[in-house]
Amino acid sequence: MSFIEINNIWQEYGAHVVLERLNLRVNAGEFCSMVGASGCGKSTFLRLLLGQEAPSRGTILLDGKPLQAEPDRSRGVVFQRYSVFPHLSVLDNVTIGLELPNARLLGRLFGASKREARDRAVWMLQKVGLGQALEKYPAQLSGGMQQRLAIAQAFIMQPRVLLLDEPFGALDPGIRKDMHALLLQLWGETRMTVFMVTHDLSEGFNLGTRLLVFDKVRIDPHEPNAYGARITYDIPLNEARLAEMTNPQPDNVYALRS
Repeated sequence: MSFIEINNIWQEYGAHVVLERLNLRVNAGEFCSMVGASGCGKSTFLRLLLGQEAPSRGTILLDGKPLQAEPDRSRGVVFQRYSVFPHLSVLDNVTIGLELPNARLLGRLFGASKREARDRAVWMLQKVGLGQALEKYPAQLSGGMQQRLAIAQAFIMQPRVLLLDEPFGALDPGIRKDMHALLLQLWGETRMTVFMVTHDLSEGFNLGTRLLVFDKVRIDPHEPNAYGARITYDIPLNEARLAEMTNPQPDNVYALRS
């Protein structure tokens, strides 16, 4: 059984069909890059996986069970626009991700639990190169540093599925290359399943173990919204990298999965 199963998914908004007849099987630990023209449903597909939207037709199974109807901690997400809390320090931005699920009443941990959460957050921030910026606020960080912070927020939650929506599109080429290396390192250590939307074809080829191409097969010039996009190509990539990833060597007790 595949880890994620997409069965005949359609997504329609009234007469506007965005996705149609989408079928996909993804094994745990795969890194799926998704490319295609603007408006062909890639981000919509991510929202379906996140649970922000329910499909108009069809089913999505996660580990053999129907996907939860709303986002939960099993799925992390990083957007192009940095999803950080501007009023919290770098350290608190990451620590709060551990506090909220474990202290639902007050939203804060105390005592030994608080110290453990902060220690884990410090370790994660050191992993992404922000160990010297713990007390800074997001406005004091560069764009690349803010994106590192957003990645730390996502990874600290130990999601089983990581969803990336153009996470590096606003970064300079040099910073983007560093972020690619960071993402591959963390992905290799955690074994999480990744779906990444990108408009950069070379980025998709270089990072993913599969390249999913979204496109419209049917087009009616008189009714441009009558038909939706499908996955027209599913190209296997970097199989050697996937094989290496299945036996990572964690470098700390906080490694997410052994």
